[in-house]
Amino acid sequence: MIEAFTFFKSIFFIVAYGITLILSLVYYKKYFNTVLKYFPILIAYTFLNELLGNLVRYSEYFSFFAQSEHTYSNSFIYNIFDIIFFGYFFYVYWRLSQSKRIKNLIVFFAIIALLANIINAIFYDPMEIALFYANAVSCWILVAFSIQYLNQLRPHLKWKVQRYNLMFWISIGLVLFHLFFPFLFITGYLKPEVWYKFNLQTIVRILIIIMYALFSIGFIVSRKKSFV
Repeated sequence: MIEAFTFFKSIFFIVAYGITLILSLVYYKKYFNTVLKYFPILIAYTFLNELLGNLVRYSEYFSFFAQSEHTYSNSFIYNIFDIIFFGYFFYVYWRLSQSKRIKNLIVFFAIIALLANIINAIFYDPMEIALFYANAVSCWILVAFSIQYLNQLRPHLKWKVQRYNLMFWISIGLVLFHLFFPFLFITGYLKPEVWYKFNLQTIVRILIIIMYALFSIGFIVSRKKSFV
């Protein structure tokens, strides 16, 4: 009973993933023929990945490495997730870019992010620990791409116009989360006493809820003709 309570307490924020997934499917007809047509698959993957990660972490009945020092380690599934998640959005912004120079820059920095994962994996075992330095690099690159996209919307970056643009909401959500998350994530690994003292895990979960709430608002209020 205690184990079950601990598990469900740890995944309350995952409800945000579930709600967003449902909304992404309900309003799928708004963007099914856009670059975001595979977005519901990514959200579903995120939802299932979080469930699996928490089952491994908090339940003795779930483990990828039975009878080993990695019995309760779920880091490697998050390391794989990072590559897929960031790779997807790098591709989305590459497709949406209207400048060949920006497209080339996106490819260049996407390669930098991949190299960061490889280098990070050399110094830290990706089966045992999250590649937090590589994650930080990918986060800030994604923030830059998101801001570049918002800048590309000028001179039409007006509330009465962009509130119907799904990518506007997604970009705002991505910026708000990934701008701050690396600082919290790195602190959690390098200064765990600070992580627990200030309950930074709760702050991360609140940021997740805010990001997915913005995604959800975008699904509801967006209009097909306003997608840019």
